[in-house]
Amino acid sequence: MRVVIARCSVDYQGALQAHLPLATRLLMVKADGSVLIHSDGGSYKPLNWMAPPCSMAEVEPDEEERAEGVDAVWLVSHAKREDTLRIRLHEVLSDGSHELGIDPGLVKDGVEAQLQALLATHISTLGEGWTLLRREYATAIGPVDILCKDSSGATVAVEIKRRGDIDGVEQLTRYLELLNRDPHLSPVRGVFAAQVIRPQARVLATDRGIRCVTLDYEALRGVDDAGSRLF
Repeated sequence: MRVVIARCSVDYQGALQAHLPLATRLLMVKADGSVLIHSDGGSYKPLNWMAPPCSMAEVEPDEEERAEGVDAVWLVSHAKREDTLRIRLHEVLSDGSHELGIDPGLVKDGVEAQLQALLATHISTLGEGWTLLRREYATAIGPVDILCKDSSGATVAVEIKRRGDIDGVEQLTRYLELLNRDPHLSPVRGVFAAQVIRPQARVLATDRGIRCVTLDYEALRGVDDAGSRLF
């Protein structure tokens, strides 16, 4: 991974146009080719980024850019779309590369991991005639908890959380965007499953066409039979 701190401005050209004026930012170039631009706020979400497949070239600034004090330009181009990022570097404060090696992936807490295993075993909880394809289906941005087929044979990606927040919906949205680029899988629908789903997350999921499912942990374990309760 290459990590650069620099005074820079950024222009994005694609489905829309966006501009980041001159400021000091963190630039990350990952081994998978992705390029991310971060500020010192906004938690984990970058201000702008280019996801793989993409390529980056360092090019000379044009005359106008040189007159504005630009020392170098990063031109990032997407391989399948006409999206580009033009990152103008005015001053590089730090530039380093680090070999991170192979990441073992996210280790989930006990309850969340058990929910995934139980739901995979009892995939019909989501609907009659549903079948499991794979747990932890690998993608370039992380593993999808469960990939399955519904009764009509359509592909469904399931994201499982103990507590369903907006961040989980955003995570599933990114997975769906990536999976739907695969002609062997698309169209792929999403299911957001959790023991508790916050109202804001439910509203966002519904707006994006994602189905929400509340999971009963005890019923999945077979300890509690919800159908036989008196109240």
